[in-house]
Amino acid sequence: MDGWRVGIGYDIHRLVEHRRLVLGGVEVPFDKGLLGHSDADVVLHALGDALLGAAGLPDIGDIFPDTDPTYKDADSRRLLGEIMAKVRAKGLVINNVDVIVHAETPKLTGIKRTIAESIASLTGVAVERVSVKAKTNEGVGPLGHAQAIACTAIVSLVAAVGGHPSGGVASDNA
Repeated sequence: MDGWRVGIGYDIHRLVEHRRLVLGGVEVPFDKGLLGHSDADVVLHALGDALLGAAGLPDIGDIFPDTDPTYKDADSRRLLGEIMAKVRAKGLVINNVDVIVHAETPKLTGIKRTIAESIASLTGVAVERVSVKAKTNEGVGPLGHAQAIACTAIVSLVAAVGGHPSGGVASDNA
C-alpha cells in the first residue's frame, strides 16, 4: 500500500448535567459532561472517524452503532483501540494527528498537552506527531452558548515501515 492517506472526522455532543466530561480519553474537571450512547468523547470519536476514513473503512456509527446495547456507556479508548487494529490490519500507521476542540467552556489551555499525550499513547504515535488545539465559537450558536462541545480531527496515514501492519508509527524519515 503506497502513498499517503488523509482522513477527516467530526463529532458534536450536547453538554448536560450528571455526566462526566471525557476529551481525548482524559477526564476533564467540569460541572457538565457530554450526552451520548457511549462516553461521548468527541475527540476520540472524531479521531476514530478520521482514521476510518483515511483507511477506506466504514464510519464509526456503522462499526459501533448507537442502537447496539454493547456500546452503551462504552469507553471510547476501547473503541479507538479496535479502530487502530483495523487500520494496522490494512498495513497503515499514523503519520500525524491534528485535532481542534470547539468549546466555549471549559477552557482547555492547561489540559491540551495531556490530551495530546493520551492520544499518542492510545495510537502508538509519538506525541510530537499529535497536535491538539482548542477554539471557542465566539458566543455564536450552540457551541458559543456552551450547549455543546465539538471536535474536528484530521489524520494522515502511511504504509507501515517494512510493510508490517504491526508497526506502530511511521518512520521519522517519512
